[in-house]
Amino acid sequence: MKLFSALYSRVLSWSRHPKAPWYLGGLSFIESSFFPIPPDVMLAPMSMAQPRRAWWFALITTVTSVLGGLLGYAIGHFALDALLPWLQDSRYWSAYQASMVWFEEWGVWAVFIAGFSPIPYKVFTIAAGALSMALLPFTLASVIGRGARFFLVAGLMAWGGARMEAMLHRTIDWIGWATVALVAMAAVLLR
Repeated sequence: MKLFSALYSRVLSWSRHPKAPWYLGGLSFIESSFFPIPPDVMLAPMSMAQPRRAWWFALITTVTSVLGGLLGYAIGHFALDALLPWLQDSRYWSAYQASMVWFEEWGVWAVFIAGFSPIPYKVFTIAAGALSMALLPFTLASVIGRGARFFLVAGLMAWGGARMEAMLHRTIDWIGWATVALVAMAAVLLR
C-alpha cells in the first residue's frame, strides 16, 4: 500500500509553495509554546526541495521558534495557574514534572538540551517561565539549541538534495510502515 509516498509527494509540493516560508515560521512559532507538531516536518522537505535556500529556512525556523519560546515563557510566568488544570490532564504533565527536575539539576542547560533534542521544547519554555528563569540565559540557550538543531536538519537535507529526494521517494513507504510497526511494538511493550 503506497500511503506514505502519496503523503510525501504532497508535502514536497507544499514545500515548494510560494508562501511555505510563512507557514514554516508560523508552525515554528506555535510549536514552541503549545502546538504538538515540530517544524522539522516542514523544514526538512523545504530544505531538500530548495537546497540553495536551506540556510534561510533554518534561520526563519530558529528565529520564530525562539519567539514562540518566549511566548511559552510568558504563558508559564503569567498564566500557569490557569494552565495547570489542563496541563495535569494532558500527556505533557509527566514531561512538565521532569522539566522541573531538570531545571533543578542543570539550570539553563535544560533549555539548551530541550531546544536541540526531540524532547517537547514547549514544556521547557513554560516551565522556565513558571520558575522565573532569567530571561537572557533562557533566550541564549534557546537560540543556540534551536539554531543548532534546525541548521543541522536544513544542512543535511540540502546536502542530500535531489539524490535524497529520489531515494526517499523510492523508500518512503517502507520507512513509513516500519515506523508504524515500531511504534505499535513500543506501545504493546510499554503496556
